[in-house]
Amino acid sequence: YTMTASGTDIWNQSDEFHYAYKTLTGVGSLVARVESIDNTNGWAKAGVMIRESLEPGSIHATMVLTPANGVSFQRRIIADDVSTSANSATGDEVAPHWIKIERDLAGNFKAYHSTNGSTWTMQGAPENIQMSSNVYIGLAVTSHDAALTCQAVFSNVTTTGTVSPQWVNQDIGIESNAAEPLYVAVSNNAGVPAVVVNDDPAAANIDTWTEWVIPLQAFADQGINLTNVDRIAIGLGTRGNMTVPGGSGKMYIDDIRLTKPASEPQQQP
Repeated sequence: YTMTASGTDIWNQSDEFHYAYKTLTGVGSLVARVESIDNTNGWAKAGVMIRESLEPGSIHATMVLTPANGVSFQRRIIADDVSTSANSATGDEVAPHWIKIERDLAGNFKAYHSTNGSTWTMQGAPENIQMSSNVYIGLAVTSHDAALTCQAVFSNVTTTGTVSPQWVNQDIGIESNAAEPLYVAVSNNAGVPAVVVNDDPAAANIDTWTEWVIPLQAFADQGINLTNVDRIAIGLGTRGNMTVPGGSGKMYIDDIRLTKPASEPQQQP
């Protein structure tokens, strides 16, 4: 599992990080081996987390590994309140290193770390945190610097308890684009524009350079004369909808070009 994240921190009254999670009901645990973490800051964090909600100020219990400060058992026991931690006594723990977080029936959370995944050392003391029965359990990464992106690699990720099958990814507390579709419209003075919408309804959230190839026939099929086009528009949201405000954010578009379709290879006699 390779994850990237920015974010100021998982700390204080509100968190900023990237979360890959499942849902957990009742008792459960999560184990992972942190193979590597970028040193964007000595307190950048790659961790295993149990969290009551996806709000930035949620109650949580998290065991993290850092680039320069070893391991730390961090938690927030009251929503939107201060965070507390049990930090490494030496700061010597570095990737690759194993970490684990678990919740028992009484609501006690325990955090562990290990060099080999079989002999475990408890980090700090157990903490009783009253969370709902249904919570989120997953992998968390923050760069501890909103201007930088931190990459962390996890392996040997295992869970116990009643856990949902599918992973879900999202930023927590980090402002990002509203989830909106992307479209291209071509038009001329003779009629209604022809519009093609990207297949991804949340295209505004794509954060890597992604090629989108649109066959010209997709416009021609809508009745527009492609030899007489005087305007091309690229937009987000639902074109022509002036009653619903659009979202906010930033998106980069580059290298717009018109090319001939690749010719079919000729068969050899």
